[in-house]
Amino acid sequence: QVQLVESGGGLVQAGGSLRLSCAASGRTFSIYNMGWFRQAPGKEREFVAAIRWSAGTTYYADSVKGRATISRDNAKNTVYLEVNSLKPEDTAVYYCAAAMHYYSDYEQYSRYQYRGQGTQVTVSS
Repeated sequence: QVQLVESGGGLVQAGGSLRLSCAASGRTFSIYNMGWFRQAPGKEREFVAAIRWSAGTTYYADSVKGRATISRDNAKNTVYLEVNSLKPEDTAVYYCAAAMHYYSDYEQYSRYQYRGQGTQVTVSS
């Protein structure tokens, strides 16, 4: 079992930045991938970014590429998502998730066995 707790959401003005954190506990030694997803009201959940837990390889959705940075601190079992130049369309509930195996389709939420409760990010114009 892996438990995930997100933090760092809130209300931000357009153009601003924020950093989300996801603290993992439990069988963290078995994590292969960590991902961030988001879901805006009335929309489907979408992939934002992912990072290989061991190697540190990163992946980004086109919608945030160049504006977001995913990173991890293995000693703290924590993954971070920093997003700059925020836009109102970035408003969503952001979820972190952990995948325990390799999957080539890392952007699929169904590939992640453990999910956090989510943290709200609201970007005002």
